[in-house]
Amino acid sequence: MPLANSDIRTFWWLAFAALLLALLYALSPVLMPFFLAAILGYICQPLVLWLGRHRVPRVVAVLVVMLLEFVLLALVVLTVLPLFIKEISLLMQQLPGFLDWLNRTLAPWLLAHAGVAVSFDAESLKEILNRSIQGSEGLGMRLLNSLRIGGLGLVGLIANLVLVPVVQFFLMRDWELILERAARLVPRRWHEQTAQFVKEADDALGQYLHGQVLVILVMSVFYTVGLWLTGLTFFLPIGLITGVLVFVPYVGAATGFVLGSLAALMQFQSWNGVIWVWIVFGLGQALEGNLITPKLVGERIGLHPIAVIFALLAFGQLFGLVGLLLALPASAVLLVALRKLRAAYVTSSLYSDPK
Repeated sequence: MPLANSDIRTFWWLAFAALLLALLYALSPVLMPFFLAAILGYICQPLVLWLGRHRVPRVVAVLVVMLLEFVLLALVVLTVLPLFIKEISLLMQQLPGFLDWLNRTLAPWLLAHAGVAVSFDAESLKEILNRSIQGSEGLGMRLLNSLRIGGLGLVGLIANLVLVPVVQFFLMRDWELILERAARLVPRRWHEQTAQFVKEADDALGQYLHGQVLVILVMSVFYTVGLWLTGLTFFLPIGLITGVLVFVPYVGAATGFVLGSLAALMQFQSWNGVIWVWIVFGLGQALEGNLITPKLVGERIGLHPIAVIFALLAFGQLFGLVGLLLALPASAVLLVALRKLRAAYVTSSLYSDPK
């Protein structure tokens, strides 16, 4: 069956898109800071426009917004990092008591039911680690190679930390100019469809980003307050970690559940405190899945949890840590594109012609 000219053009465009994706994959290490800068610029652009409407010069508005962004990031780091150091110190102080509880509860159970005699103490753990290290052939060389790679990675990280704000500044300063020049490159017969696609993608992406930030804030407060009410010593770091990771379906709650359970076992050394911690995570998962996320993010994006997990793994494989941050926003835009492609395919002769 001969294909129509429109279908042939569609195949050529699909081939071009596949070639473009392959080029993006090959250049992913170079493009990564540009992607991150574009996402940050997109998030901050409404504030720049608001300052512009209040007669603040464009360059000054961009600098003010980026300064606020840097101050917010610095406050988070300076607040959370000392907190984690303090919590780790408290954890090491409670470790002997936890090991003693294991010797009084788990060790007799293993001896009675499995015939295995074990003793949990810090010296035994240290000895096991030392034997493992000494028995690993070539560990020193592998460690040296890892340090070398880590050093190069550190240089790359510092370079990206410098490059991202520079790129973000120029993107935010020339945002409208870039969009206008990009619009001029679109063929006139496709201009209306392209403008409609950009509008739908902008709506979906804006809804996701703004809604997800609210979900993270609400669930961070919920888990932090809930774990504080249980009397858990490590309520703040575990609550923050769980709240921030809620953008990954089930993974954030599972991570917080494991961390909270371990911390509760070490602190309470009984099942009563652990059960209360489990109740907090159960309520949080039910609240987030049935009320918070549908209310604040909505069903417009329509990403299935399996699609979300696949997007995170795929983008993480392609772009590393930054890919995890870009996965869901990019997926929201790709979903709009797939809907357009599906509509075009259903209306094409390739789909409708029975012969």
